[in-house]
Amino acid sequence: MSSEPNDVSSSSGVRRIERNLLRPVREFLDTEVAGAGVLLAATIVALVWANSPLGASYETLWATKLMIGLGRFVLEEDLRHWVNDGLMVIFFFVIGLEIKRELVQGELNELKKAALPAIAAVGGMIVPALIFLALNRGTDAAAGWGIPMATDIAFALGALALFGRRVPSSLRVFLLSLAIVDDVGAILVIALFYSEGIQAVPLLLAVAGIALVVLMRRVGIWWVPIYVVVGTGIWLATLISGVHATIAGVALGLVTPAHPLDPASLERMPSPQHAGALWLKPEIARAAKLRVQEAVPVAERLAHALHPWTSYLVIPVFALANAGVTFGGTGVGEILASSVTQGVILGLVVGKVVGIWGFARVAQRMGVVRLPEGISWMQIAAAASFAGIGFTVSLFITDLAFSDEPLVSEAKIGILVASVLAAILGSLLLRISPGKYR
Repeated sequence: MSSEPNDVSSSSGVRRIERNLLRPVREFLDTEVAGAGVLLAATIVALVWANSPLGASYETLWATKLMIGLGRFVLEEDLRHWVNDGLMVIFFFVIGLEIKRELVQGELNELKKAALPAIAAVGGMIVPALIFLALNRGTDAAAGWGIPMATDIAFALGALALFGRRVPSSLRVFLLSLAIVDDVGAILVIALFYSEGIQAVPLLLAVAGIALVVLMRRVGIWWVPIYVVVGTGIWLATLISGVHATIAGVALGLVTPAHPLDPASLERMPSPQHAGALWLKPEIARAAKLRVQEAVPVAERLAHALHPWTSYLVIPVFALANAGVTFGGTGVGEILASSVTQGVILGLVVGKVVGIWGFARVAQRMGVVRLPEGISWMQIAAAASFAGIGFTVSLFITDLAFSDEPLVSEAKIGILVASVLAAILGSLLLRISPGKYR
């Protein structure tokens, strides 16, 4: 009899962990897996369309100009740039939210937990970049060193998820944390090395806008439309400043609150058993809705609301606009002989594995990190291979690094080939790894 309260307490604690930690992670992974399928379909459509008899219509569509103006202020870009500079801001905003969540309450909120994926991710960025530079040093193509540094979260987690429950949950968490740290690195690379002609005044206005968002948070302004207006102004100022506009999305994500506005608000919410007929009145329902929202961090609510949109709309449209590489009359041998293509393939397929596995192994030997229980070094190598699926961010950096069309095509072909090879290699390593069914 005396053990009953403890059992109830234990059961309640398990349910709380399930509700607060495991369920959001599972929903996140499920969305990524399904999104990877949509992304793959969009990529195939883009490739077939661009190389079909209707290929001319592909470029015509994405080169179509779209102008937005207000008075004397006019902003004119083609559709591809509107996707890359505008629509992708939502994707990078969600990345900023995910980074904030991991820093506050996820796998990156403690040094011990963050050390292994962080050190591994650094190796997974440095080694691929060095491989690319070694093959392209002294040429205009050297500017593309950032292309093989990236990891596509959707494709990487989607490929790992194909193995279902046979993959230890700790390996999924490791790959997710690694990919998020990798995203931080990619964002810094874009901001520091792929932004041109920085204009001080618009940049200062963007910084002032971020400061205004922080100030509004502190004084308790939570009306969403005003944040949308200020956020749009920050995006425009960042775009005009010369810093890539997607950085505005990341910055806004990082300043979004990751703690509940009022954790105790649910305790004051009327219970349907005691409220009687009042429970159905609109004012009671509205008060209950507000108290529920106050108990959920804004970053969590926004990420939950926007993640399906980025997975099923933003990223597939980006792939449709950017993955349509035309092969023309160029032979496969000639394409693969290109130092750009080779640098991208070797960087993503070989460099990721060597960098991630090697840096993690050295850190473990030095006693800096410890391998999570239940996974082997072979499985770490498999996760590193899946991290070589660079796709989305690699395509994004390609358009920032190169303006010469042949270089763009060679890099994109390298990304496509490398992503397929990395997925195959990761699958093989996972199948032969000891203890994969733990």
